[in-house]
Amino acid sequence: MEIDFTTALGLTAGVVSTIAFLPQLIKTWQSKSAQDLSWTMLVVLCTGISMWLVYGIVISDLPVIASNAVLLCLVSVILILKIRFS
Repeated sequence: MEIDFTTALGLTAGVVSTIAFLPQLIKTWQSKSAQDLSWTMLVVLCTGISMWLVYGIVISDLPVIASNAVLLCLVSVILILKIRFS
């Protein structure tokens, strides 16, 4: 399977954007605190990411689907930790 430049660029952008959430997830896990994270931000972000995921599925765009599926998992874990540590 050959990946064209546009798809490779999209996948790379998705990886970089997704990795941006790892430090927050690690910090939240290690500190056992998510007090400084806004409920509104997390809920709105999960909603937006879910919508991007559905959009990616509708248009069959691998970079949009892959990056938003992983990102939704990461942000959902942060949201779960916020609930757990509250």
